[in-house]
Amino acid sequence: MKIENQNRRNEIQNRRHARGFTLIELMLVLVILGVLAAIVVPKFAGTGERAKQTAARTQIGAFSTALSAFEVDNGYYPRGKDGLFALIQKPNDAQNWHGPYLEEKGGIPNDPWGRPYLYECPGKHNTSSYDIMSAGFDGKEGTEDDITNWQLGK
Repeated sequence: MKIENQNRRNEIQNRRHARGFTLIELMLVLVILGVLAAIVVPKFAGTGERAKQTAARTQIGAFSTALSAFEVDNGYYPRGKDGLFALIQKPNDAQNWHGPYLEEKGGIPNDPWGRPYLYECPGKHNTSSYDIMSAGFDGKEGTEDDITNWQLGK
């Protein structure tokens, strides 16, 4: 009889443990998942923004190459704020224009944030040539997220 009673107690205890997880066990698993998410999510969250910054740098590099070709052919860089259009359409004063220097797919591309690149010739930073910049994510000139041709070497 004692053995039967002992077996019944063991069965009851086994059933209690077989029912599921305790609240403490569930909370511990949730805390561990939260910590892992806090570590992993920020690493992937900035990837899209870094890709846009890289795309802007690449586009500014392409503009620089096209502007250099324009300057070799014509002896000067396109002037004024609309000077980038001289890379796809011949300006009136360009005697040796051999363009288009950029592909014309819809005109001059906007930066990755959908705003026009800012071009100035002569430049404030490059007084003997030109300045090109994207105002970056915030769209404001002179802030930390600006991408410019005078900072690409840094």
